[in-house]
Amino acid sequence: MQTMLFEELGLSPNEAKLYESLITYGGSGVSTIALRSKVHRSNAYDSLRRLIEKGLVYEVFGQRETVYEAVDPGKLLEFLEEKKSKLESVLPALLSTYKKHQAAEQAYIFKGIEGVKNYLRLALKTGADIHSFAAKGAWFDPRLTTFLQWFLKEAKKKNIKYFHIFDHEVREKLPNVLTSVGKPYTFLPKAFSTDSTIDVFGDHVVTFTGLGLGHVEDDITIFVLVSPCLAESYRTWWKMIWELLPKK
Repeated sequence: MQTMLFEELGLSPNEAKLYESLITYGGSGVSTIALRSKVHRSNAYDSLRRLIEKGLVYEVFGQRETVYEAVDPGKLLEFLEEKKSKLESVLPALLSTYKKHQAAEQAYIFKGIEGVKNYLRLALKTGADIHSFAAKGAWFDPRLTTFLQWFLKEAKKKNIKYFHIFDHEVREKLPNVLTSVGKPYTFLPKAFSTDSTIDVFGDHVVTFTGLGLGHVEDDITIFVLVSPCLAESYRTWWKMIWELLPKK
């Protein structure tokens, strides 16, 4: 059943049911489609009309009744591209309006895996180097693999550099993380591992609680502080600890 996927792509519940029915069973009249998809016949007419407008369904006119056929599911990619193009056309104006109302100093919270993605998008948007303290390679949680690959690619385009002070365990248990992020990095002494991390970039100080070695807890909380003065202070403290730690 792909109904949920179709809804995530922007179809209404009824549209998703009808479209899946047409893909599964082939074209038919509205009564048969409504029965198969368990959508009331009167609602099926309206939903089919919207699917036709979206280019996902077309009509075949016969002698008895009109038959509705699903367009090749590859059309869904075009459907998404069209929505993306519409968003891109208005995005500069939206961003301009958004920035007008941003305070010079503010604080907010992200939660869960999607919150981690929001944090990484924020880091990309800022485009500044990232200084990380007590890092654990949590970005490399398997649930973030595809997103992380995209992030690292985009960060490279923006020439974002990473400076990591890792927890001690990363050295032995996650050598792939060290290879991926690259130097410079060093490690905290073994006795000072925690479940928290601090990242500093641009005017942002980001603290995490709910991180494990190479993974993110489901209930992770990400506290984001925006303050030029505070961020510069954290960078200074980071550099002090960096200088005090042994290098190999």
